Amino acid sequence: MVINLSEQHSLVSNWINEIRDINIQQDRLRFRTNLERIAEVAAYEISKVLPFVEKEAETPLGTATNKILKEQPVLATILRAGLPMHNGLLRYFDKADSAFVAAYRKHEKDGSFQISLEYMSCPDLENRIVIISDPMLATGASLVKTIHFLKEEGKPKEIHIVAAIACTIGIEYVKREEPSVTIWCGDIDDELTAKSYIVPGLGDAGDLAYGIKNQN
Repeated sequence: MVINLSEQHSLVSNWINEIRDINIQQDRLRFRTNLERIAEVAAYEISKVLPFVEKEAETPLGTATNKILKEQPVLATILRAGLPMHNGLLRYFDKADSAFVAAYRKHEKDGSFQISLEYMSCPDLENRIVIISDPMLATGASLVKTIHFLKEEGKPKEIHIVAAIACTIGIEYVKREEPSVTIWCGDIDDELTAKSYIVPGLGDAGDLAYGIKNQN
């Protein structure tokens, strides 16, 4: 399943417009905050499809029965660009465990690249609900490789992906390799450049959030 949060107009489409706009996105604080906001909306929407149980709460005047999450998910993110969205998810799933994966494009002289994974920190994922955040779902290669990496720590029963901008090519690749995942995205674009950047996209989310990195 793929859910485009911009299909119906809401504040999400306002924030998507701001993170795309070159005249606004240079404000790093605003850029990070907008990614957090998009993730917060995704967290709320995801919470609607997660299992709940009933629990009683004693009030000063009696007893109330409420529906609460049956279990907390594991929130996983890809360093470094995924950190703002991770923070947004964690603000809503505030009792969740966290997982962190260091994945990046290792560029070759001919312009090609390989996905390099060099670090992971996570809890046991066996039979857990896992929500992975990454602002840009371009080719889908880093997400698929991250999922395979995470599965070495246990087989999750559900996997959700949260992205600010996704490309149809990447969505198709992820669904082909991991057909059971659910993808939640702020908006969907249809093109990739020769260097695998989403068009119109927004540029490099990690650089916009935290500054230009050394590519050497």
